[in-house]
Amino acid sequence: MSAPEKLHELGRARQEARADKNFALADQLRDQIAQGGYEIVDVAGGFELHEKSLVITIADIGKLKNLPKSAHQITVAIIVNGFHEDAIKSITAIKEHSSAEIVVLATQPAKDLGVVVDSHTHVFYLEKDPGWGECANALLKIASTPYVVIMDPSTTFTGDAITPVLEELNKKEFVAVGWRGGLVNIEDQWRSVDDKGAGEVDVLFSYFFALDKDAALAAGGFNVRAIYYRNADMEFSLRLKHAAGRLLQMDLPLVQGRHHGYYDTEESFRDAQSKKNYDRILERFRGKEAILSPRR
Repeated sequence: MSAPEKLHELGRARQEARADKNFALADQLRDQIAQGGYEIVDVAGGFELHEKSLVITIADIGKLKNLPKSAHQITVAIIVNGFHEDAIKSITAIKEHSSAEIVVLATQPAKDLGVVVDSHTHVFYLEKDPGWGECANALLKIASTPYVVIMDPSTTFTGDAITPVLEELNKKEFVAVGWRGGLVNIEDQWRSVDDKGAGEVDVLFSYFFALDKDAALAAGGFNVRAIYYRNADMEFSLRLKHAAGRLLQMDLPLVQGRHHGYYDTEESFRDAQSKKNYDRILERFRGKEAILSPRR
């Protein structure tokens, strides 16, 4: 099928922009063409428009390929289990307030998420869902940037949350920076976490969890036995702490909407999987107070 004439007009405008060395405009025009469902390919004497699927379908998580190289330092990675309207709102806000790379892994048919795809936003539909921990690890591995944010689609940017996080991560004092977290409550035998506000913490939550990619992978990544997200972020935080990493909680311009992963998940499944994840924390880490951050 031939591409619409308006996309050919954008292609010709992109050629002119490239000839004028206005590469920012050329990238914008390429993104507009991509949003129209086509990929522009430069050929001798001009260009061709190839129809494309904006959302890439992957049969198995092992078939995910590395993202293209990027000049940016950070990728925001989002696992989407339904409720696509909220995910689109979250992704749009990221774009409004930052220039981060974005990768989305959807576990349900996701053609409607194609509206967010551009040269810096990649959406994959995974036909077979292996569970939250394995999905998070896959996103960590395919990112081409030195830092990766694991973020829940219930979180929305209200300002630039990326710049202050990069400032901290680039100091190399902390291997992870997040928006919400806390200190393990030692007095109740590690059965709860106290939110002490901004500062060094024991655990961070995956509402917004920014990581040094190399440090995260060196610590073993998220536990692949974590089918469900809840408490898996805490378990991974303690893996980082066990590997001598430091974690920082920051006040950031973010808000949280309805957390569908919690409130709209079948209760018996939610509670059983949450307990499994927390039981692993108690089994492996309880009593190892030497790995914890200073109390405050």
